[in-house]
Amino acid sequence: MHRVKLDKIDRKILFHLQQDGRMTNVELAQKAGISAPPCLRRVRALEEAGFVKGYHAVLDPHAMGFGVTVFANVKLLSQAENDLKQFEVMINSWPMVRECHMLAGETDFLLKIVAKDWDDYQNFLTTKLTSAPNVTSVKSSLAIRPAKEEPGVPIDI
Repeated sequence: MHRVKLDKIDRKILFHLQQDGRMTNVELAQKAGISAPPCLRRVRALEEAGFVKGYHAVLDPHAMGFGVTVFANVKLLSQAENDLKQFEVMINSWPMVRECHMLAGETDFLLKIVAKDWDDYQNFLTTKLTSAPNVTSVKSSLAIRPAKEEPGVPIDI
């Protein structure tokens, strides 16, 4: 079942799943104001329609030994589609790159990179990122601390 228009119950389900993807179907149904069987059917339909891309745990980078987060603005020599795709394939092979966004404007890509420490990032920067084909410049910004980390999208319920 592929839904195009979300009703109020669908939005409630998505809102609560986005907040806590581990809640039971019974808990979710209660929060959405419906019984469990139709809630489960709706969740499955929302998953099949592509509204829910997946489920994951949010890990604490510091607890995992990653004390440095850097946002890197990357400029490429060529923005031909083939060159952009080659860069995307390459960065997808680098585990330290946690997010990559293609941008319009002066910078071609914004990368979110986690590293154990500053030396670890500098090693990555010099041996992989700046030496990568088609990369002309990288401007690094060290994150001091997160002020907000909200997953997903705002949902009006």
